[in-house]
Amino acid sequence: MSLGLLKQSHIPIRRLFSTIPGYNLKCGLEIHTQLNTENKLFSRSRNDPFRYVDQPNVNASYFDVALPGSRPTLNYEVVLYALKLALAMNSTINLNSQFDRKHYFYGDLPQGYQITQHYRPIATGGQLTLSKPFDDISSPSKAVNIKQLQIEQDTGRSVYLQGEGLTLIDLNRANVPLIELVTEPDLTSIKEVRAFLKKYQDIVRQLKISTGDLETGSVRVDVNINVNEYPRVELKNLPNTSSIINAIKYEYKRQVNIIQSGKAESELREVETRRWDGEKHSSSDLKSPHLIYRYMPDPELPYINLDKSIVADVAKTLPKLSDEVLDMFMNEPYNLSLKDARILTMNHNLSVFYTNEEIKDFYLSTFQIFSDTIEGESSSSKIVINWVLHELLGTLNKLGVALKESREILSPQKFAEFLLLIYNRKISNSNAKLLLFHLIENIKDYKENSNLNLVQLTSDLELDSNSSFNDAQLQEQCRLILKELDNSELVDSLVSGKKKNTLQYLVGQGMRKFHGKVEAQELQKTFKNILNIKW
Repeated sequence: MSLGLLKQSHIPIRRLFSTIPGYNLKCGLEIHTQLNTENKLFSRSRNDPFRYVDQPNVNASYFDVALPGSRPTLNYEVVLYALKLALAMNSTINLNSQFDRKHYFYGDLPQGYQITQHYRPIATGGQLTLSKPFDDISSPSKAVNIKQLQIEQDTGRSVYLQGEGLTLIDLNRANVPLIELVTEPDLTSIKEVRAFLKKYQDIVRQLKISTGDLETGSVRVDVNINVNEYPRVELKNLPNTSSIINAIKYEYKRQVNIIQSGKAESELREVETRRWDGEKHSSSDLKSPHLIYRYMPDPELPYINLDKSIVADVAKTLPKLSDEVLDMFMNEPYNLSLKDARILTMNHNLSVFYTNEEIKDFYLSTFQIFSDTIEGESSSSKIVINWVLHELLGTLNKLGVALKESREILSPQKFAEFLLLIYNRKISNSNAKLLLFHLIENIKDYKENSNLNLVQLTSDLELDSNSSFNDAQLQEQCRLILKELDNSELVDSLVSGKKKNTLQYLVGQGMRKFHGKVEAQELQKTFKNILNIKW
């Protein structure tokens, strides 16, 4: 299949994109991650690059702006963060690493060199494993090898004034600490690139070393790509995931077309840097790989000498990472779906009213209390996750109440009591939703009541289930509903299975008649029995 033909197709390329047999894609990533330490890498300036976005050059020390005579002082919190990430990637820690100067000249680099780790980085090797069930890749699993992790300082920011021919320099970002992670060229598909980036972002968030956001520039990615082992092309200026994916697609297509045209030996003969403008690449000599950086050890910074015991101590502080936690939630005793397990596991904020950590803590505490109360019956897993993730969080979002605030009246202990009312059929699902809404809506009133009695409140609000309806009475009332409906055509279509949604309509009529005191499942079962519905 010719990519030239694909270009002219009216079908969106992103829906059809796959590599062509005989034209093998290889990608490696260079990921620059801004660390959320309190201070910058080599100065005491506050490390908050997003706070001063409208105030250029106000958060920069003498060293940040390269004032002659200023000297660097290493922020050891950066070393701690680098160790955490390296250990999470199963990398080998270099107990004696050093800083080097990478020389090039650009307006946003006031020193004329960037301090990085070229000869002796903080860590080398390691890998991140992707899997089909957790990462949605095509193969059962894929190990992406890590070449190295290095600590380096960020540059300033260039602001281009289009039409005026001016470039403004903001040095607030200068000397912000970065970790650069370089992978081997092991990624061979768009799915794998997307999955790697997503998993990497999740890891730095779980480790709490970075926000992991591409859109804000906390994570910046350069992609190295080649086809059929020709020299690589480095793609820069990729601000978000969609740009990264589209740039890879475009570059793959460009290189394949060159190979197909027979011009590969002349046009793909050496390493090249290209920039992405949102639609296509342009060749660029700026910070080109051809440039001689004249690396040299930084004479003002000593080696970072680490004792093995420090590395061991840091390893003990690492949290369980996503795959391990997902596996835990999807097996006994929780038995969650992958979708629900992801919500509890992935460390990104779903709402301004709660964090994933808060949800996970609340769920685990409630589950433990509730399952202990009913002696661990298997049905406990479904009722807890449904009411925590879907009903409780939905109500908090609707009423604009934080989970932390709601815990003042609905602690895990109290929420387990609430679930017990539902489990023991003391209250119907529909009335339980009303009770939950009532409690959170009137949270300020109930804060003063330290001994909130849910059973008494259910009775006071007349939400308790009416146990006086036996099967015969239920059937009698359901027959009355059918008689009042007086629509044989509707009933016939329901019985035949042509209009199955009619059953939900009947259930709704029943819920209204019994004021929500009979479960929908009971009404559905009764109507099916009366009408002798087999489906």
